[in-house]
Amino acid sequence: MKVPDHLKYTATHEWVRIEGDLAAVGITDHAQAELTDIVYLELPAPGKQVTAKSPVAAIESVKAASDIYAPVSGEIAEVNAALPGDPGAVNARPYESWMFKIRMSDPGELAALQDADAYRKSIGG
Repeated sequence: MKVPDHLKYTATHEWVRIEGDLAAVGITDHAQAELTDIVYLELPAPGKQVTAKSPVAAIESVKAASDIYAPVSGEIAEVNAALPGDPGAVNARPYESWMFKIRMSDPGELAALQDADAYRKSIGG
């Protein structure tokens, strides 16, 4: 399983890439492997206010449906509009396939996220 060192991770298998005051969010290689073939993705609307650890998107595979959680609080600034039409991209390129970006209201919440080493340990890697 790939776990890039430059990202932060949640216990619910989202990755976070910091871009100034934005947090780009996707799901990890481990999560996409567990879900198998992803067939549907429902993303939040730009402008939506989200709270850390709350469900903000949904993902479905041939095997299961799951929520995607906000790793930090803030406002949805942007969504990856290409993904709902090509949800399999998340399987093929999980770390390039960001789903949404949150304009963080409290960057201090990033301290609660795991670094790559801690995430690797949490998934047994």
